[in-house]
Amino acid sequence: MWELIRFNKRNSVVLLAVMAACLVGLGAALGGGFAGQDGLIGGMLVALAVWAVLSLVSLTSGDQILLASSQAVPITPEVHPQLFNVVEELKIAAGLPVLPKIYLINDPSLNAFATGRSPKSASVAITAGLLARLNRDELQGVMAHEISHIVNRDILFITLAGIMLGSIVLLSRMFLRSTMYGSMGSRRRFSSRDSQGSGQGQLIFAVIAILAAILAPILVQMFYFALSRQREYLADAGAVRLTRYPEGLASALEKISGNTAPLSTANEVTAPMYIDTPFRGAKVSSLFSTHPPIEERVRILRSMSQGAALKDYAQA
Repeated sequence: MWELIRFNKRNSVVLLAVMAACLVGLGAALGGGFAGQDGLIGGMLVALAVWAVLSLVSLTSGDQILLASSQAVPITPEVHPQLFNVVEELKIAAGLPVLPKIYLINDPSLNAFATGRSPKSASVAITAGLLARLNRDELQGVMAHEISHIVNRDILFITLAGIMLGSIVLLSRMFLRSTMYGSMGSRRRFSSRDSQGSGQGQLIFAVIAILAAILAPILVQMFYFALSRQREYLADAGAVRLTRYPEGLASALEKISGNTAPLSTANEVTAPMYIDTPFRGAKVSSLFSTHPPIEERVRILRSMSQGAALKDYAQA
């Protein structure tokens, strides 16, 4: 188990490094599109500055922004004592330093998520629809899955990756809109007063920048979703480690899979935070799926005996 978690974290670091390289490369390409070769370094610095600002905001108050945007409200033990009892048990089993804050989302859809920068500042949230449908064993499985995300620092990884994705999308859209309105630079850049070689070089930079602005968000989104899917499998395995009862989470996932109501407050950036996709409707390519298929997760959970399913998780 621990070796698989370490392997998963190494893969996550690699994915984050690739996403960071895409961010810097996009900045260089856009800088070249605006100012030619002289703009490469400036473009990289602008991209890093955008990422730094968004990171500062997200890491200082990102969890509260997510909870507020999800319309999650804190609840007390008097409101739902069983939920608090389950979370307290799992907090002890996982060795968390403090009890995660518990929130309720007043929505009929079936979902849950965890957020927070570290185990000391973590929160878990569950929709009213899911809370009403689960028995105690199933509730324990869902909360164990979310607490496993906290223990494995998945929230921090996904947050950093989401910030990079958001930075790339922001830079790409700004650049494409500027080209659409003819603000890539002064006309002098392409005028007859420029040498032929300089004009051709600038045109090449402009084409590269446009291609990068179109392709970079797509590529990084694929990495972002791959990172999310990979960590969902390990959170499932971590939940079994905490509860010693795979059927609880498997049964809860089956109920979630039967949900037809989308979560109205979710978006593409926050979707990987949830235990299952908050969107319902047309199926998407597995490359652009935020979560592994529930059927596959349930199959692996139910085949879990004496570590046999860990091999399946490693190969998933």
